Amino acid sequence: MTKKKVLVIAVIILFTVLFVKVIKKDIWEVNETMLKQEVLSIEESAESVNLSDGTPFEWDLVYSFDPYTSKDIIYETVGYKWGTISETVSEGMNQLVFMKDGKVVCYLYGYPANNGYGIYFRDHTSTKSTPASLLRAQDDLTFQVDRRDGYIYLMKN
Repeated sequence: MTKKKVLVIAVIILFTVLFVKVIKKDIWEVNETMLKQEVLSIEESAESVNLSDGTPFEWDLVYSFDPYTSKDIIYETVGYKWGTISETVSEGMNQLVFMKDGKVVCYLYGYPANNGYGIYFRDHTSTKSTPASLLRAQDDLTFQVDRRDGYIYLMKN
């Protein structure tokens, strides 16, 4: 009888742990949800915004990865593997990684049509051999607000 009770308790604990793991969101997912809310709430009359004002979390670097950049290159650039990420499969998709003190704090991936918004910038100092553009929190973070097709695009030239 006691072996059966121990087995039942072990199974309950296992299912509880798995359930919590499934419903618990990682920090980068929580922050992406908050970022989406902030971007989608940009006033209709706004022509430009400061990215740091629109990010409801602290960050010091943000990478924008070129389309088709492999997961390995992303992990190498960021400095470690985290979570489950995807490779962009076409032009126009977003693949941004916000970092704070060397850790991923927000991950934005996908088409603006699916996310409701897109954030685009190019690091003009980067070369073809670099698959990512980089902005630092102390850079000029003024982005133009472009509304089209029902979506919001933040564009930095």
